Amino acid sequence: MTRGNQRELARQKNQKKTLEQQKKKGANEKDANKGMSLEERRHRDAEVMRMKQEKANQQKQKPSSH
Repeated sequence: MTRGNQRELARQKNQKKTLEQQKKKGANEKDANKGMSLEERRHRDAEVMRMKQEKANQQKQKPSSH
């Protein structure tokens, strides 16, 4: 028995896998993160989350008018 078909299928699978990995960008490669260190990104993201939480708390404080 020849194994040509198995090899060809394995090649196709590997090629598909490598193409998918090339499409995915790491956090450092994304436009919003270029030139930023991990600590700088964490600080920025934490600040965004604080703002979101503050906004959510303000929404909770408003009396609902039904």
